[in-house]
Amino acid sequence: MNRIGLERKVLNENDRLAAALRQRFEGNGVLCLNLISSPGAGKTTLLERTLESFDRSARVAVLTGDIQTDNDAARLARYGFPVRQITTAGACHLDARMIERGLEGWRLETLDLLFIENVGNLVCPSSYDLGEDAKVVLLSVTEGDDKPLKYPAIFFKSELMVLNKMDLLPYVPFDAQRAEENARCVHPGMEIVRVSCTGNLGLEDWFAWIANRRGRVVAARAARA
Repeated sequence: MNRIGLERKVLNENDRLAAALRQRFEGNGVLCLNLISSPGAGKTTLLERTLESFDRSARVAVLTGDIQTDNDAARLARYGFPVRQITTAGACHLDARMIERGLEGWRLETLDLLFIENVGNLVCPSSYDLGEDAKVVLLSVTEGDDKPLKYPAIFFKSELMVLNKMDLLPYVPFDAQRAEENARCVHPGMEIVRVSCTGNLGLEDWFAWIANRRGRVVAARAARA
């Protein structure tokens, strides 16, 4: 009971901070996307392809989480946009307090789009709201097509599944249609895009999804004005 009570207290505090972050993002017209996947599914590479698609004048920033290293931040910083590493020192997820601290000194009114690259894990991040507009889950074809059924919480809470590494599909025992069916069994309304970051397959669909979500944020802010 004590453990359950402590977990509930931690999550309640996280939800309070996340609500404050969401209010800040919405108030400043920032689209915040929380990218989640197993280790090695391709979050960082997808972000590299995404950042290089933007004009250098784009108002984009990235917070990237890792248990120990700052390797991902170093990779992403090459594209000229603000990037900060959040090192969790063993924690298997980011939480709202980490995001709050990671944003210190950044003026949100100067941003249109914030990417959060979560720690590689399909379990822990599903419990932590970061104030994001949407969770995006990546599933690569090098994993099992039953992953949505094995880890339903994160697929249920994510609005988009990016089915990644499609260029490897001929070489692995992965059924893309079954993976999508499994995802929509957990979350019937889930949107899905198929991409290959090395083969430049489907990236335009991913970019279009981002643009659509950004348009919603702009419209909602205008409606409040």
